[in-house]
Amino acid sequence: MQIAPRHAFRPAASVAALAAALALLVGAGLAPTSADAADRISGAPFATRSEVYAPEAMAATSHPLATQVALDTMRAGGSAMDAAIAANAALGLMEPTGNGIGGDLFAIVWDPKTARLHGYNGSGRSPRSLTLAEFQRRGLTDIPAHGPLPVTVPGTVDAWFALHARFGRRTMAQNLAPTIAYARAGHPVHQTIAHYWNLSVPRLARWPGFVEQFTVPATAGDGGPGVVDGRRAPRIGETWKNPPLADTLQAIADGGRDAFYRGDIARTIGAYFRANDGFLSYDDLAAHTGEWVDPVSTNYRGVDVWELPPNGQGIAALQILNLLEPYDLKAFGLDSPEYVHLFVEAKKLAFADRARWYADPAFHPAPVAKLISKEYARERGKLISMDRALREVQPATPAQLDQGDTIYLTTADGDGMMVSLIQSNYRGMGSGMAPPGLGFILQDRGEQFVLAPDHPNTYAPGKRPFHTIIPAFATRDGKPWLSFGVMGGAMQPQGHAQIIINLVDFGMNLQEAGDAPRIQHDGSTEPAGQATVMSDGGEVDLESGFAYETVRGLMRRGHSVRFADGPYGGYQAIMVNPHGGWIGASESRKDGHAAGY
Repeated sequence: MQIAPRHAFRPAASVAALAAALALLVGAGLAPTSADAADRISGAPFATRSEVYAPEAMAATSHPLATQVALDTMRAGGSAMDAAIAANAALGLMEPTGNGIGGDLFAIVWDPKTARLHGYNGSGRSPRSLTLAEFQRRGLTDIPAHGPLPVTVPGTVDAWFALHARFGRRTMAQNLAPTIAYARAGHPVHQTIAHYWNLSVPRLARWPGFVEQFTVPATAGDGGPGVVDGRRAPRIGETWKNPPLADTLQAIADGGRDAFYRGDIARTIGAYFRANDGFLSYDDLAAHTGEWVDPVSTNYRGVDVWELPPNGQGIAALQILNLLEPYDLKAFGLDSPEYVHLFVEAKKLAFADRARWYADPAFHPAPVAKLISKEYARERGKLISMDRALREVQPATPAQLDQGDTIYLTTADGDGMMVSLIQSNYRGMGSGMAPPGLGFILQDRGEQFVLAPDHPNTYAPGKRPFHTIIPAFATRDGKPWLSFGVMGGAMQPQGHAQIIINLVDFGMNLQEAGDAPRIQHDGSTEPAGQATVMSDGGEVDLESGFAYETVRGLMRRGHSVRFADGPYGGYQAIMVNPHGGWIGASESRKDGHAAGY
């Protein structure tokens, strides 16, 4: 979710114009300065804190209480998977601005018993009674961001039970108990969550059930756009309770997976959508199944980086790394126009294929092996110039390919199991559709379909949309090394690639790799909505910390450079400590932390 205007500067025609543009940035407080660096005794000056070390178990989440829930679960004998499920349930209560049981889930798991990685695609499908013709009848050119039309079947609960059946040790009732207790007794709302919650209320208040279940009464003196009909979002430090969610989770704990997909919860959801111009039905929920999938990888300078195949966008990170591997990024340096330029150009090429090929493989299989091959990267890499930014990028043709808002958490236990898990409602708090008495909001993931009949990601009944949420993993010599993720829409594959580059090329530690200033390119051809096509080279967002010389160097190459607040994602990671135990790191841009014992 973008929370602040972006400030764009097109390539200047003269040095004087460049200087004037940079002076404007400095005067507005938008350009990075040396004051942005922290006064740390050791390590990189931009690091916000040290890595976390623990001998037995580790958890990294975007909420301190969820991290504690995960650790308590493992202390009580649970596996890393039990801890991940318990923490995910807690985040659905504590961070409803990014996730909940109305959304989807993906996971990669390192299983020490089989010494291999396992992947789970827990994404849901579109309603079977909603057709492309219905969108056309309504005169829509893209799917709305909120309301009943973008809602797809939520896959999270199914994913919990599938993952637990294979990797859990405690009962699901035990895993859900901490969240049920917090939902009834309440917990204090944290800063970043309160910020996004306040923004969501006026956007989602029109949809039935949202205001009743996700706001509190406004008090005397409350005002502003965040107050709707005398109600508002909870504020920083205020106690938030959600008894309806406690009841829903208790029903799942007592009745298992089918309590959600085939019981009263599913019937309530179906009736709610029938009454509110929706199409999601009891039968859609009853028919849902997730899918075990094999992660895919590329080797980047001796590190095997693993992602899940489409309908997610994970392989874009692998394509970016393949395109960058021929260059000596270490020699260029993190804060160099050469590195940033190369990264942005590689991203443009990868995202052109992302727009063309990433979709539900049951409807449109992608040539994944070819897309992530070194040979293909060498062929596509010929389009990169060191001197000039690409303004347009065409995807590869079929002939070339014949030889297609969020929480992230990671846990690790004393047996060596590592879980990389990501879960989301898509746009912040999702569609706004909150069935009465259930305490959660349905996702709006269906917005990512395209309403163009000839597109791979075109809408169809019973189809999974293109997905942005992606977990990641890395191994060395066939052994686990790193479980990590970066939240944030199209930033995710860009963030994955930057984390690996920061660790491998620039020699950062695990916390520094996440705290380093990030690059985000925006404006590539997209596989969602109206499937827009890049024709102007897009925009480069640079986080505070890049030098003026780097900005000038990028502008000379034809890049449009902006400084934007907020779109750089959220990071969590756990690394194997070569001396034994675990190393943890957490996103400084979020509310959470890493901790262990």
